[in-house]
Amino acid sequence: MTSAVETGSLAARSRTGIGLVLVAVVTFSFSPVLVLWAAPLSPFEIAAGRLACAAALVWLLARLNGQPLLPQRAELPRFALFGLITTIHFTAYIASLNFTTIAHSLALVYTAPIFVTLFSVWFLHEHIARRKWLGVLVTVAGIAILAGFEPRFSARMLFGDALALISAVAYGLYSIAGRSQRERYGLFTYAGTVYGLAALWALPAAVLSFTPAGYNPRSLLALLSAGFIPLGAGHTLYNAALRRTHATVVNLVATQEVTGGMLLDALLLGQIPQANELAGAAVALLGIVLVLI
Repeated sequence: MTSAVETGSLAARSRTGIGLVLVAVVTFSFSPVLVLWAAPLSPFEIAAGRLACAAALVWLLARLNGQPLLPQRAELPRFALFGLITTIHFTAYIASLNFTTIAHSLALVYTAPIFVTLFSVWFLHEHIARRKWLGVLVTVAGIAILAGFEPRFSARMLFGDALALISAVAYGLYSIAGRSQRERYGLFTYAGTVYGLAALWALPAAVLSFTPAGYNPRSLLALLSAGFIPLGAGHTLYNAALRRTHATVVNLVATQEVTGGMLLDALLLGQIPQANELAGAAVALLGIVLVLI
């Protein structure tokens, strides 16, 4: 039987995890603006560059905190798989935007909480109460409303939608991978290795889409910022949160990246939120509350 002290400790860890992912969401929200400013670099150059910058930052933190830069050699194949999953999440989402609408892509990528919940049960044997499933579904519905899911459809859009769904599944696996290693490796060792290997996986596509005109001071500064802030800082905080509370809760809170991005677009780019965006954000927040209570 779990003692009152242990229960209190678990609750405190969970609150800390939620606090960490809330800070992560703030950093995630800068991603769309920074990626936009990194143009005309290709999406794959941006993905590979961001991952490489994030790896460099986290490895520096690992060195400063006395953590190993890399896991044991025997574990590298496992981490290579984690890196591949990470690359698939980022590149499948970017590629989906070339075939389907942003609305379709966002709505499908942010079905990730469903996959996180399922994978938590299958791989980690961590369940959530049945009533919390309602919160998961309400949050996903809110993101769909926010994205303004469009009724147009074609074979090209079907392919793009499939890529977005692949990104969502990969996001679920990425989240489970981060939680599964919480007792085996320090945060910076884990995150730095995953980002570094993910950058290597993304490198061939980046080379094939090389854009010489993109290597100017503004684009490079935006690329560095996108690597250090939403990825290096944000995703590392996300992984830290995964070590403290259920992956479903962490991923649900992370969906508010869309809301944060919407607000920053309004402040920095002058893009005023539409009625469906405000309504969707409210519904998504309601879903998160249903899971947390």
